[in-house]
Amino acid sequence: MSARWARRGYAEGPYGQIHFRHAGEGGAPIVLLHQAPMTAAQFDNVYEPLAARGFHAIGIDMPGFGMSDPVDGVPRVEDWAACVPPVLDVLGLPDAAVLGHHTGSMVATEAAIQFPTRVSAVILNGPMPLTIEERDNFLANGWLREQDITARTDGTQFADVHAARTRLAAGTVPAARVCEFVVQAFEGQGAYWHGHHAAFQYRHDEGIAKLACPTLILTNTGDMIYDHAVKAHALRPDFAFVALDGGGVDIVDQQSEAWADAVAGFLASAVDGMGRVRAGALE
Repeated sequence: MSARWARRGYAEGPYGQIHFRHAGEGGAPIVLLHQAPMTAAQFDNVYEPLAARGFHAIGIDMPGFGMSDPVDGVPRVEDWAACVPPVLDVLGLPDAAVLGHHTGSMVATEAAIQFPTRVSAVILNGPMPLTIEERDNFLANGWLREQDITARTDGTQFADVHAARTRLAAGTVPAARVCEFVVQAFEGQGAYWHGHHAAFQYRHDEGIAKLACPTLILTNTGDMIYDHAVKAHALRPDFAFVALDGGGVDIVDQQSEAWADAVAGFLASAVDGMGRVRAGALE
C-alpha cells in the first residue's frame, strides 16, 4: 500500500491560495474532497488507480486544511465549496465530476448546488443526513472534546489523535500511514474542531434534495456512518448506490482498487469521456 505521489499546484481562491495535487492529466476530470480534519493526501493511494482508469484525479486541500489558506472566522461547508471552481480554472477545465468523503461529501453537494455548470456528476462517499438529536448531541459533547485538541505544553494532543486514528484503523492500515493521518490532522491553519463543527451545522438532507446531476452514494458496510448513507438513499432512491463490504473510515486505503472500480463504473455510465453528463443519465 505504498503512497502514489501526485503533482502539486496552487490556485487563487476567494480566501487565498488553494493547494491541490493531481494525476492523470488529459483524462476525464474528477475532483476529490477529503474528510475532516485531513487533506488531499487522504487520496494518495488512489490517484494512480484513478489515472490508470482514464481519469484526471484532482485532490484539493479544502480552505484551512493542509496547505490551503483558511476562511476568515468560523468556516461553513458553503465556504469550502468555493474552492472547486478556482482549481478547475487554473487547470483549464470547464467542469468535472466531484467526489467527497464524509465532510467532503457535504462540500461536494454544496459545490454542485452553487456551481451547477461546473459539476457534471457527484459521488457522495459517506453522506450524513442528520437528525436534530444527532446534531445537538455532537454540539453538546463531540464539539467540546474537539475544542480541547489544541496546543498543549506536553504535546498530548498528538498522542490523543494518534490513539483515535489507531482505533479507527483497527490494524487494517500500516502504522506509517496512521502517523500520516495524524500529521494531516494538524497540518492546516484552521482549528482542529472546524471540520466537524461545519459538518454538523450543515443540513445534508436539504442539500441532497437539491442535487440535479447524476449522483452516486458510495459507502461501505463497516463505515461508522453507513446507516446515514442508507438513509440518504431512502431520501433519493433515484441516486445510484454502491456499498463495499467491510472496511471503515479509511476505505480509500483499505480497498483502493475496489473503491476506484466503483468510482470508475459509475462515471462510465453517467458521463462521457470528457467528463460531461451523458444523454439520458438523469432518466
